[in-house]
Amino acid sequence: MSIRPIVLALVLSIASSSAFAQTAAVNQIVGTWRMMSATIDPGGKNISAYGEKPNGLLVFTPDMHFVEVLTDADVPRFASNARGEGTDDENRMAMARSIGFFGTYTVDEKGEFSGNTVEGATFPNWIGSVRTRDDLTLVVTGDRMTEQFRRPEGTEIRIEWQRVK
Repeated sequence: MSIRPIVLALVLSIASSSAFAQTAAVNQIVGTWRMMSATIDPGGKNISAYGEKPNGLLVFTPDMHFVEVLTDADVPRFASNARGEGTDDENRMAMARSIGFFGTYTVDEKGEFSGNTVEGATFPNWIGSVRTRDDLTLVVTGDRMTEQFRRPEGTEIRIEWQRVK
């Protein structure tokens, strides 16, 4: 038995595992991000998307899952103190000023965001939706990330994130 095939198999094994480690290490968006600002730009106006105190987290896991929760910290508390017993106005305000969703995501060979699939959401119309970087961009610069997307009717949304350390 020749040692050459064994050495070759060992070298290939090490090379492929280090290629995998490099690919995993390149993921630019993995981690936890805190929302710093969010604006909607209908017709050239920058309007706060989640009020003056936007509050949100976006988490990208190493196993390619994500969860995003966006809220307006100024939404009034429910008088009943029970989530299922809000008034129509309380429920409308809470729904209009927050969203939560989760799913899976992909990155390209450079570790840049390339798309996501929504598996669950507080807005049921998003469930099953697939976004590519044609619909949604996430650009990382150091510990900051800018998210931009366009709603179906054309309104642009821009969210600024800060990496949580």
